[in-house]
Amino acid sequence: MFERSIHLLKGFWRLTRLEHGIILIIAVFIGAIITSKNLVPLDTFIYASLSVLCIEVGTFALNDYFDLDVDIKNKRIDRPLVSGDLKPRTAFYLSCFSIPLGVFFSIFLNWICFLIAMVNAIISIFYDFKFKKFKFVGNFYIAFTMAIPFIFGSAMITTEIPAIIYFISLIAFLSGIGREIMKDVMDIEGDILRDTRSFPMIIGKKRSIKLSVLFYLAAVILSLVPFIVNIDEVFFNNLGYLIIVAISDTLFIYISLRMLFKPDFKNLEFERRYSLVAMSIGLLAFLVGPFLG
Repeated sequence: MFERSIHLLKGFWRLTRLEHGIILIIAVFIGAIITSKNLVPLDTFIYASLSVLCIEVGTFALNDYFDLDVDIKNKRIDRPLVSGDLKPRTAFYLSCFSIPLGVFFSIFLNWICFLIAMVNAIISIFYDFKFKKFKFVGNFYIAFTMAIPFIFGSAMITTEIPAIIYFISLIAFLSGIGREIMKDVMDIEGDILRDTRSFPMIIGKKRSIKLSVLFYLAAVILSLVPFIVNIDEVFFNNLGYLIIVAISDTLFIYISLRMLFKPDFKNLEFERRYSLVAMSIGLLAFLVGPFLG
């Protein structure tokens, strides 16, 4: 019984990609702490975190529900619906419960946070249900979901969102697009089966890889700007921030070089995994860098 419970928990983790949810909560905290420049109210942060997490959980569950045929074609046995660890209706019911719940929690914040949560929820449902065939649209949507938590976290503190928050969101947006295009190259066989319009199907694999690298490198360059330009005094000439963000940038550059000189684009699993590590280190730079300056 215990082993079965652990197995189910692992299945739910893989279905909802909770590691992404944790990253989004950290992004919310970063947006809040940079804006407040002080302690963040615990109750407010809890409501904001639950809002972001529930929408993330529901969105990924709905994504796997609609992507089941494609994931089977792509042999994504890491997906619990493909492996049979969870049933498709479980994913569907979970999304129907989690997404509205996430919007509900945003009511306890303010009208801007409620609006952000509502728009994000509506877009996620429409994307999963209607726009799956236009995967290049999805690239920008996923990148949007990676960028908006910073603004959401800032908005829970004040309606006057600082310029540095928009700048951080832009960096997250660019790196997110790069990662999604890279993943599209991996999933091209399933996309062909589904007749999905993705960047690799429109411009080819090699050009898609170059486009992905371009977005990664744009994010790398922009990540150095807060150290050089006084967008926010916390990051300006801050060596602690520079050291940590340089680690993230180095990893992104290494990933980009591997992608450019890789003879076989089918297996980009290393790049997929470590792009998430690079993004997480980038978050760490914005989170703890200011305290090391």
